[in-house]
Order: sequence, then structure tokens, then C-alpha cells
Amino acid sequence: MPSEAFVAAVTEQVGNELAASQQYTQIAVHYDAETLPRLAAFFYAQALEERNHAMMMVRYLLDAGATPALPATPAPVSEFADIVAPVALALEQERRVTEQINGLAGLARQAGDYTSEQFLQWFLKEQVEEVATMSDLLTVVTRARENPLLVEEYLVREAPGGDGADPAAPPVAGGPV
Repeated sequence: MPSEAFVAAVTEQVGNELAASQQYTQIAVHYDAETLPRLAAFFYAQALEERNHAMMMVRYLLDAGATPALPATPAPVSEFADIVAPVALALEQERRVTEQINGLAGLARQAGDYTSEQFLQWFLKEQVEEVATMSDLLTVVTRARENPLLVEEYLVREAPGGDGADPAAPPVAGGPV
């Protein structure tokens, strides 16, 4: 079983992932209200992905013999100055999550918990992709600030983040058995 410190840190990260899911849902709702359906769909999908990341961590802790108590999450930011602000917030969030996952991997390594360190490898790879996707989207949204429909066209044409299910992803708590 992982150390108590690692279980506590992963449980905290579950809260961070659920907060990210809520923030992405709020961003999706914002874009939906602005009649930008592709941006909305992109962030609804991101919200589900973040929720699944949390459930992957829950499944790992359960499988490792720990029972996490889900932490409360802060309310998401719900007002944005323009079309760029939500994506800038999303990129900032992905960078913060990358630091958090790196910290978890360091904690596992420091404790000699190679099983937990191996579990986190998928998340480390995933964060590189997440930061790159949000960074690219921020560039596009910034360029198209005055014409958001260009972002909609970009999302249809490029479909960032839409590569489908990753067969190497850890199992999700509550997912198929």
C-alpha cells in the first residue's frame, strides 16, 4: 500500500482534477451561451476527461487498499472578459496540474514506491499533451479574438484533443469492469 503521505497527496489531486472538471464545464457553459458550439463541445469533453482523471486516481487508491475521502472543490470562475480569457485560464490550470502531477511522481520516487510512480507515468505524458493542446488553442483564440467563428472552424478542421480513448490509460472507478 502507498504511504499515508502519498494517499493524502493523491486524494488532494483527486479534488484538483474534479475542480478542473468543474472549471471546464463552466467554460463550456460560457461558450455555449455565446453560441460557440465547437468551443463549448471541446470544453465539455475536457470536463469529462478531467473527471475521468480523478476517477482513475480513485480506482488506483481503491486497488492499492486505500479509501479516499473526496475533498470539496472551490467554485469555478464563471465570468470572462472576452473569448480569450477562458482558454488562458485553462492553460494556466493545465500548467498547474502538470506541476502537481510532477510533485506526486517525486513523492512516490522519494518513498521508493515504484508502483505508484509507474501509475503516474501515464499522467505525466498526458499533461504534456494537455499543455500543448491548450497552448495551441490559446494562440488560435488570441489571433481570432475579433472573429470567434474562425476558432470554430479551427476546431472542426483540427479536432485538437480528439484522438479517442487511450488503451494505455489507467482504469476509471465506476467504469467498465
